[in-house]
Amino acid sequence: MSQPAFSIPQAQLPALLKAMPKAELHMHIEGSLEPELIFALAQRNGVQLSYPSVEALRAAYAFTDLQSFLDIYYAGASVLLKEEDFFDMAWAYLLKAREDGVVHTELFFDPQTHTERGVPFEVVIKGLTRACEQARTELGVSAALILCFLRHLSEEDAFRTLEEALPHRDLFIGVGLDSSERGHPPEKFARVFARCRELGLHLVAHAGEEGPAQYITDALDILHVERIDHGVRCVEDPALVARLARQGTALTVCPLSNVKLCVFGTMGEHNLRTLLDHGLKVTINSDDPAYFGGYLYTNFLATFEALGLDAGHAYTLARNSLEASFVSDEVKAGWVRQLDDTFARFASAA
Repeated sequence: MSQPAFSIPQAQLPALLKAMPKAELHMHIEGSLEPELIFALAQRNGVQLSYPSVEALRAAYAFTDLQSFLDIYYAGASVLLKEEDFFDMAWAYLLKAREDGVVHTELFFDPQTHTERGVPFEVVIKGLTRACEQARTELGVSAALILCFLRHLSEEDAFRTLEEALPHRDLFIGVGLDSSERGHPPEKFARVFARCRELGLHLVAHAGEEGPAQYITDALDILHVERIDHGVRCVEDPALVARLARQGTALTVCPLSNVKLCVFGTMGEHNLRTLLDHGLKVTINSDDPAYFGGYLYTNFLATFEALGLDAGHAYTLARNSLEASFVSDEVKAGWVRQLDDTFARFASAA
């Protein structure tokens, strides 16, 4: 990557981090359900929640690991029943994305979380798609959907979900693998990912968050994924780090999430800067922002403050995100030109 030589003072970094065009590539749309919206949808749909108030629910967001988060995550999703619910959830996130300078987002959604409760797949994807289309026309934000299989369920369940999804094939661009990583290695889903590859879908998978570095290697070699979601434990295997750098495989890192789920004790202990120093194609993302303390801009601010990153890192991270997105090279080039223009504007005002 050829990086323009812009001299931008550190004092301008917060404004630059918001203004620079960027993509968000690791965001679970169900994880954007704020407590206020959960209660509003519960009231609209007559759903009884286990928490008496918004404050009580938010106070429960003290997670010790991934599973303790997932327990509340799935409880929150119980209020999503109708197409309008899925639209409202996605639209609320997309408004925040525009505020944060996001020009493109690839949203993960978990249909099994909803179909297991009797919500038809069609209801889920039509509500989300309508929000994505409205974001393009009204907000100028490009948005696409990636269907995620829940790895704590069986591969047979994943195949059934894929069959349900195929009549709506034109409404999602790829598949991913999320939920509990421990005890559910990538090879568990080798056949369904092979089928998705045959269908021409983009392939991504969570690996190397709570699971070992070997899961990253297996996601690459067995599932043939194009991006690694999280991937922070790659540093346990120097040969893997060298491979990721050589291949230019993007890592969709989620700093606030990693701290909230105790992958790292503090933001200052996060290895994102180390990953950048190794030449890895790192991106910053918000994961489940309603639960983990912030949307994309907040993740950038917290990371830059804790790790002492500068404008050069900002350019690299933003450009990585644009180049790692699943859009055409022509569209990417247009966004990179916008990125260069933004940095030039900030440099000239310095």
